[in-house]
Amino acid sequence: MGFQWPGSGLFRGPVAFCKPYPFGRHPNGIAGANLHLHPIHAVTASYDVMKNSGDLTVDAPGTASAAFHRMNSIQPEPSAARRWRFTRPAIAVVALTVVGVVWLLMRPAPAPVAAKVEVAAPIELAAADIAEVQLKSLSRELPVSGSLSPLWQTTLKSKVAGEVLDMSVREGQAVHRGDVLAHIDVRNASAQRDSQAATLEKARADLSLAKLNRDNSKALLAEHFISQNAYDSAASTYEASAATAKLAEAQLRLAQIALEDAVVRAPFDGVIAQRLAQPGEKVSQDSPILSLVDLTHMELQASAPASEVPGIKVGQTAQFRVDGFGERLFEGKVVRINPITDAGSRSITVYLTVDNADSALKGGMFAQGDLILDHGDPQPSVPTAALHSESGVPYLFVIDKELVVKRSVTPGLGSVNEGWTELRDGAVAGERVVVGRMDTLKAGDRVVLKDEPATRAASTGGTSAGG
Repeated sequence: MGFQWPGSGLFRGPVAFCKPYPFGRHPNGIAGANLHLHPIHAVTASYDVMKNSGDLTVDAPGTASAAFHRMNSIQPEPSAARRWRFTRPAIAVVALTVVGVVWLLMRPAPAPVAAKVEVAAPIELAAADIAEVQLKSLSRELPVSGSLSPLWQTTLKSKVAGEVLDMSVREGQAVHRGDVLAHIDVRNASAQRDSQAATLEKARADLSLAKLNRDNSKALLAEHFISQNAYDSAASTYEASAATAKLAEAQLRLAQIALEDAVVRAPFDGVIAQRLAQPGEKVSQDSPILSLVDLTHMELQASAPASEVPGIKVGQTAQFRVDGFGERLFEGKVVRINPITDAGSRSITVYLTVDNADSALKGGMFAQGDLILDHGDPQPSVPTAALHSESGVPYLFVIDKELVVKRSVTPGLGSVNEGWTELRDGAVAGERVVVGRMDTLKAGDRVVLKDEPATRAASTGGTSAGG
């Protein structure tokens, strides 16, 4: 007799009696069993009972003992209900995962969140920080430099030998032409003058006697009382006396001049530069006594490259500055050009006269400036301070409405004295540019004049360009 476990397939073997297991598990570990099989030797069940129970399906008769052993040796398969209990949660998890992935892929992209943009406050610029591109006719200039010296200067020397009696002037003292500057001892000169005066008187007496003898000899010759030789001798003596008298007169004048030269006088208006002798000092003829200069007219000896000589002409003007006078400009005019270049520097010396009516300039001062050679045609020009350079490329900060634009330019002729530079390209007349160095300024910045309200800065105050 055989039976079939519900839901497990065919199981053949003899069974006497089967009843449900109270906990649904076979004592031998068969999962899903719902019957408890008793040994064949304890109870004998009829075929009809087992068939009617619904738990077994009897196929054929057989021994109960063989059926029991066969039943214990075969493990039934899990039931369909138990497999579904474990499979259903896994299917649910997979389904939820698929639905989630599809939802993520199919959902519309979220709208981007607008970033909060902070509008920078405009940079305030003063009126002096902005300049306008102008049409200017700048001059071509040649840098020159050199030392200043008085146009008129002299060293006064003693014309006579003697002791310096007094000297009434000192360095820096202004004097006028004819003023007495020093006295030399005149006793020797006075004695010499007196001696020459006496010699002149004797010569004149001799001349008078010679004249009388000549006249007498002439009368006697007419009467033939003397010979011609006697008369010629008298006439010769007269002529010699006349010459001696003239010589005595000349020597007297020299003695008088020497007497006058003992008094040292100023030859022109000027300033005492140096005292070379002191009172009580004995000086010889041609010994230096004083140095006198005229500061009203100065001369600038400037060196210029020999290559620029063709452009330098007499009458051209130069403007220059001198240390100690700040931005004050002095003007000079070319009066002479040295025809020979310096052997060492290959430069040429140009001489310029400088009007110094107030005597502000002094001898020996060093001047630096520019010689104006010619003037160019009007070109767009900007203050030189507006030009900047980055990696050797010059540029400007141009103000376009409220924004700063960095623009490359090509500079042309520049004037140091005027402080402007021509632009060959990059800017046109009327545009506004930023003047001066502003480290914080960059392209794209908004700027506003201090006397003009910021158009779009109602909520934030302006910041200064310097910080």
